[in-house]
Amino acid sequence: MSRATELLVELVRQDTVAAGEELLARRCAGLLEEAGLPGTLLEVGPGRAQYVGRAGSDAPLTFTGHLDTVPATPSDWSVDPWSASADGDRLVGRGTSDMKSGVAALVVAVADHVRRTHACRGVQVVLTSGEETGCEGAVRIPASALAAGGPLVVAEPTANRLVPAHKGAHWMRLTAKGRAAHGSAPELGDNAVVRLARAAVALHDFDDWPSQDGFGRVTANVGLLRGGVQPNVVPDSAELLLDVRTVPSASGDVVRDLVRSLAGEGVEVADHVVLPPVDTALDDGFVALVGEALAATGLDGGPAEPARYFTDASALIPLLTHEGARPAPTVILGPGEPDQCHVADEWCSLAQVDRAVEVYAELLHRWCR
Repeated sequence: MSRATELLVELVRQDTVAAGEELLARRCAGLLEEAGLPGTLLEVGPGRAQYVGRAGSDAPLTFTGHLDTVPATPSDWSVDPWSASADGDRLVGRGTSDMKSGVAALVVAVADHVRRTHACRGVQVVLTSGEETGCEGAVRIPASALAAGGPLVVAEPTANRLVPAHKGAHWMRLTAKGRAAHGSAPELGDNAVVRLARAAVALHDFDDWPSQDGFGRVTANVGLLRGGVQPNVVPDSAELLLDVRTVPSASGDVVRDLVRSLAGEGVEVADHVVLPPVDTALDDGFVALVGEALAATGLDGGPAEPARYFTDASALIPLLTHEGARPAPTVILGPGEPDQCHVADEWCSLAQVDRAVEVYAELLHRWCR
């Protein structure tokens, strides 16, 4: 079993569903600091922490990954979601692909790199918490904690493909106010739940969302609808949470205004989480450098299509970019399987994890050379 696999097993066996990231942050920090990468833990709540470590120049190459996972319902799984069960080349468990495999690979690769005697051009590691709930941890990192000016690698699952872009996330909170009445006389009230239910259907059924070549179409998911207190009371308030995935040509005001028009009268629309899309130019020199590292390790170095998911890059890019400069060049590149995100019996390939260590090591070598 490789060092990356051993670390991955450790990470998966710690349940970090929106909690407990501090234990993993401390474990990874210990490995990196022992290798020669000094760092700092940033507390974000009881049992929750993030890590930032840096060595070399003031404009380092940054690697990032998140330590939290989405929930898992054990009854839906064939194994304990936190057992890190091996099945041949596959390691099964919550977070194996999304994205503790990427964290394990980058920690091992960076530790080996800083341990090697050389003139380091600069490397920085950012391990976050709360990514799955809207990059809550990344948005709380102070700019003073990071060294800006260099590019960013996000170790999210791409099956070790070079992905230079991803959609944004615009979560909105829709609310409706009504008038309470006795359940036996609904005509005397104003049902806020019904109003939002109509809005939910309109948003779900709408099929003319803006689109952009490469990114595809904007999508909208009605993720939560709640209201009322009990069956015999006409609800006087209701709330809906909407997840819209945006593209560079249609985001912000454009999408919000469209949601308002679809929701109809009597529905208030407010931003809940706004994470802009990431779109690094294909002719950027850093994209070429990553492609060369992939090719040197026997993998496809060509860019893949933009990812549908969002990443901490949306929050980190502004912190890594000097005022007035172009946004920090960013690629998403990790060993996890994109189609395994958030599913039961989530798995990753152990061979892909070890290959990611090779790719990151090659990229760091070329970066410093």
